[in-house]
Amino acid sequence: MGYVGCPGHLGYVGYVGYVGVSNTLGVAKRASGVRSDGQEARPPGPRGRGPERPVAGAGGPGPGPGGVVCGAARPLGRAVRSTGHNAAMRISAKADYAVRAALQLAGADAGEPLKAEAIAEAQDIPHKFLEGILNDMRRGGLVTSQRGINGGYRLAKRAEDISIADIIRVVEGPLVSVRGVRPPELSYSGPAESLLPLWIALRVNVRRILEGVSLADVVSGRLPGEVALLTEAPAAWTNP
Repeated sequence: MGYVGCPGHLGYVGYVGYVGVSNTLGVAKRASGVRSDGQEARPPGPRGRGPERPVAGAGGPGPGPGGVVCGAARPLGRAVRSTGHNAAMRISAKADYAVRAALQLAGADAGEPLKAEAIAEAQDIPHKFLEGILNDMRRGGLVTSQRGINGGYRLAKRAEDISIADIIRVVEGPLVSVRGVRPPELSYSGPAESLLPLWIALRVNVRRILEGVSLADVVSGRLPGEVALLTEAPAAWTNP
């Protein structure tokens, strides 16, 4: 999913700056907030002051647009102030682009490299942004590149051997984080003490879905039964 974020917990007051995919265990919806070049949009600050500065103590989004930022988590030994917005699970534009680019490669004729320009055009991804994503994926061992007139990018492994989780981790980092912190590193007290097991359970389910779906599954249109079953519930397609 690349990075899962929460409105109001990105370090900016009253603004959600990431465009992503709202995701509830496999059901996705496009959101807004990334410029046409794929970079994170920033809201203007008060007149003459430029963008708002991060709120002191509000924490940051962590590894970039991708883990779960949920509620006023408190890392061990560090106080964090909540901005008062409800949590929302999101997948960033970067993660979405990376998965789509990998799917385009997975659907290419066997052994045929694809140029970044062709992938960008096919999936409507900003070219410069895609180049950075492909470089991340190359360094992460998911794709290989070849120079020259017949060059381009190929998957470094079989599509069956690359999960959606693999891609998101390479371009974004951990699948789930709470305000940029991995759940086991958090500490809660009082009535919120039992909140940590809930975030751990959420991480287990996110991992189960994303690690259990390969590029080949998506390209073929045949998702694993467990995942497909989740989408059959009428409530899965409604927005509360």
